[in-house]
Amino acid sequence: MYRKARLLHLAVFIFLAASFARPQAQSLAVPADSARWDLEGQAKIADYQGRKSIMLNGGAAVLKDLEMRDGVIDVDVSTPAKRGFFGFDFRIDREGANYEEVYLRQHKSGLPDAMQYTPVLNTGRNWQLYNGPGFTGAVDIPKNEWFHLRLEVTGAQAKLYVKDMDKPALVMNDLKSGVQKGQVALFDLTGEAYFSNFQVRTTPDAPWERHLPAMPPNTLSKWSISPAYDGLARNLERPLTEAESSAIQWQDVEAEPPGLVVLYRYRVAPHPVVTFQSDFSTRLQPQPGMKVIYARTTIDSDRDQVKRLLIGYSDDVSVFLNGQILWRGRSAQAFRDPGFLGIVNPENDAVYLPLKKGRNELMLGLSELGGGWGFICRLEDLQN
Repeated sequence: MYRKARLLHLAVFIFLAASFARPQAQSLAVPADSARWDLEGQAKIADYQGRKSIMLNGGAAVLKDLEMRDGVIDVDVSTPAKRGFFGFDFRIDREGANYEEVYLRQHKSGLPDAMQYTPVLNTGRNWQLYNGPGFTGAVDIPKNEWFHLRLEVTGAQAKLYVKDMDKPALVMNDLKSGVQKGQVALFDLTGEAYFSNFQVRTTPDAPWERHLPAMPPNTLSKWSISPAYDGLARNLERPLTEAESSAIQWQDVEAEPPGLVVLYRYRVAPHPVVTFQSDFSTRLQPQPGMKVIYARTTIDSDRDQVKRLLIGYSDDVSVFLNGQILWRGRSAQAFRDPGFLGIVNPENDAVYLPLKKGRNELMLGLSELGGGWGFICRLEDLQN
């Protein structure tokens, strides 16, 4: 009898120890007027279309006292706004500076970028750098009627369901922020939106498996970057002097596939006041709040030759080779024409590099105007 009781106590102890050793699943239904919500910005509790709701219009509702790694989030949403950006923030770190974000744009309903996923790094969104499959997608967004959203987060992947809960509207194949656990929130950048029937259910941790694209050949992947400087206090067409370059504490960084150097990973995002997105005629004027970072790399050439540099960047760049400026360009949202988005790809621009035999220093001066701070560079041989 004693032996049986002892074995039973041991089994209970092992069960309890195992239970405490792994995170416990939680399932919560959180009403709109719950004290669990931390309302930020333009946010309030409202009755809308017969439901108690959270109204956001340039605000957020952060769920308190819950950190989620993997899980499922459900909510109903309705928006009367013609234009807007609304959705989920998840895995928000404790400083609120790094997290994942996925949102819908009702003014883009049915178009290839009606939905968008972006990592937020050091408070900066990176939608100009991360675009296309796995980041954007088409979906029809109802106007001023309730419809359902579901977000499933599993390891380094996530799926967004819109209305249809059987087939995901957007599959996020590789989450980019690097944050593996954090708070969740409803958010709205602009355009009145209402949320109700919020539920969250945590699930067991899945293996963390990255699904990275390939690194194309001839990508310039090893760089050193400077601190960020006031872009309006510097002549961006003047190369750094040898003394200035020697005084900088350069930080070595490496491009991530398919060749992006994402500067928000290393520097706090600036938030400049950009005028030409609302007034195209001001696109050549200085933009208050601009910051500039210098990035340098070395190209070794076996002879004197000219190579083509394919360069994508956000949002303003000066290209220097061996201490001489070769070219200056801007690829910001709404700069090239009012509908231009400034999406980064290596075909944004091309610069011809007159390389000398031996070591060549390529340096970029990069300024940010919003949507992601970064660049991608590839070298091409000229065809005979």
